[in-house]
Order: sequence, then structure tokens, then C-alpha cells
Amino acid sequence: MSEDVRLRNVDEADLVLFFEHEHDPETVWRSKFPPREREAFMNHWTTRVLGDPTVFVQTVTVDGVPAGNIVAWWEQERRFIGYVFGRDFWGRGVGTRALTLFLEQEKARPLYADPYQGNAGSVRLLARCGFRAAGTVTHGEHEHVMFVLDDNVSG
Repeated sequence: MSEDVRLRNVDEADLVLFFEHEHDPETVWRSKFPPREREAFMNHWTTRVLGDPTVFVQTVTVDGVPAGNIVAWWEQERRFIGYVFGRDFWGRGVGTRALTLFLEQEKARPLYADPYQGNAGSVRLLARCGFRAAGTVTHGEHEHVMFVLDDNVSG
């Protein structure tokens, strides 16, 4: 049975779910990203994500239920993407279908992502969607793989 994976604009109510996803212990381990306190999280999302017209963000839904988010933003001259999905949606192909849909809308290339190297699911997802490994970067104490989706590759 195929699940109906779609993208839609973020509703304010989605932020509570995104906050919960960011605080899931397994998500914290896999991302090596320290979760924000609630006020800092909400401020970041309302001002730096939803309040920035250069940021493209979508809520991912599965059969109409919010499952996570995918976001693209500028960091100096590079366009990055990131995503967080609720643990209930891991290992079901949701990420692949959602990222494929997202890449049809996000036209900037090259596009970068830098998951923690120990996050095998995220590394596989990016490779499946056409990203290639292009070295490593260090964030804090942790090594991350730098992925790039080039001009000549589509999701």
C-alpha cells in the first residue's frame, strides 16, 4: 500500500510538531544538532525561517498527517537543504518521496546538505536523490559529509 506523500506550506500549528521532532533523542543523536529551548525554537522559526523570503520551507504530509519538514536556505553563497521527519515515518520511503517533490520546486543548483556521517539514513536519502559526496566538514566535534546536487542532476 503506497502512502500519499505531499508537500504544503507550513501552518503555525506545525511548529509544535517540528519542536517535538527536534527534541526526539534519536533525532538529536542522528543530527548532532543540539535542540533549542522552546522560545528560541519558536523565535528561530518565525523570524529566520518563515520570516525570511529567501527560505523555502514545506511541511511534509503522509496521508494528510504532518510528518516533518524540508527547508532550503542560503548560507553565504551556498544554498543548503535540511529536513526532519518524525520517527514514525522513518524507513518507509517518505523521505525519498518528499525530497524528490521538494527538489522539483527548489530549483537552485548546486544545492548542498551536510548530514552527520553516522546518520546512515540521511546519507542514503541524499544519494538516492542524486546528491554526491564532496568531502567532509566538521561541526563542533563531529564530522559531517558534504553533499552536493549539481546543475546537471535533477531529483
